[in-house]
Amino acid sequence: MGQELARITGPVPQRSSVTDYALNAGTTAVNAQRLLRALQLSRPVLLEGSPGVGKTSLVAALAKASGNCLVRINLSEQTVEQNIILVISYCICTKNKRVTNCVQTGGTCQCQSIGSGVTVECNTLTSKCLLMKAEMSSSKSGRFNKPKDAFEDTDGLYDPECENNGIFKAKQCNGTSCWCVNTAGVRRTDKHDTNLKCNQLVRTTWIIIEMKHAERKAPLSTESLRKAFVETITSRYLLDGRYIGDVEYETPYITVNLKQNSSRKFPGDVDIADVAYYFEKDAKGDSIFHNDRLNISIDNEVLNFEKTVVYYVDEIAPEFSMKSLTPGVIAVIVVVVLAIVAGIAVLVCSRRRKGKYVKAEVKEMNEMHRGLNA
Repeated sequence: MGQELARITGPVPQRSSVTDYALNAGTTAVNAQRLLRALQLSRPVLLEGSPGVGKTSLVAALAKASGNCLVRINLSEQTVEQNIILVISYCICTKNKRVTNCVQTGGTCQCQSIGSGVTVECNTLTSKCLLMKAEMSSSKSGRFNKPKDAFEDTDGLYDPECENNGIFKAKQCNGTSCWCVNTAGVRRTDKHDTNLKCNQLVRTTWIIIEMKHAERKAPLSTESLRKAFVETITSRYLLDGRYIGDVEYETPYITVNLKQNSSRKFPGDVDIADVAYYFEKDAKGDSIFHNDRLNISIDNEVLNFEKTVVYYVDEIAPEFSMKSLTPGVIAVIVVVVLAIVAGIAVLVCSRRRKGKYVKAEVKEMNEMHRGLNA
């Protein structure tokens, strides 16, 4: 007869489905207290009892209540030591440090994303939605012709709602305010009340990353610059090179274009929104990678960034109104309007003064003529 070993440590490919286990019920509460006291000894604990009395359910409920995962290993005559070692072999997620409960399964490091508990694979980039949610959980504890419909992320970090596959839900809310986002999680509408309808998650097809590099003695080589960025984006961020567009340079500004239509994106391809988020964090010194800082060298000289701005272009234009303008933009508009009004006022006054001067001069000449005639 097979046996089952349950252990409240490390992640598990299959999480417990126990959702309605009553820990406060009579005998269950007593058993739970005994188990919790035993766990304080930091030694293995063996639960003994007849099949079906609730040994595994009790451990699963405690794991769920304490925020841990349950590793279940079925023991039988066919179980070998290698199977057990494989299941509880821990690993480090090199491409995402905002994870927990990492375990090596089938040659792949799998972890749980902080804040959502969604299992992520560490051989590729984690979706931006899960990364933002993890960062929120941790915190709780002119150089180029910008496209007409390109816009920036003016809201910054928020606690997003993610689908089970890690992508953003089309509608995001914060208390009583709701808005629609694109696949990059960037707000593309004004903020409304909770009755807002977001019919679809609009895809971001073009991302423009603009960087300002630190002061240098000589301009960079455009050819070397493009080669370095293509190699970095394809190797570090695992993006297929066909999604990398032009790399433009006008000292000291570097512009990288990433383009990815839904029709061109193959299943399993890294999304350009995730690449842009990883890169922006790298450029600002807050790398998501585990102990691996960004290092771009051009002609054997490390490239340092002073400023990074990301612009987004969606397949459907955003729906902003004047109400959504930031106070800074509104202030600029007011200043420009006042300057124009002041200029017009000065022009009108100068013309009136000139008119008075001409009239006075004509009057004086008429008086001179009358004096002479007399």
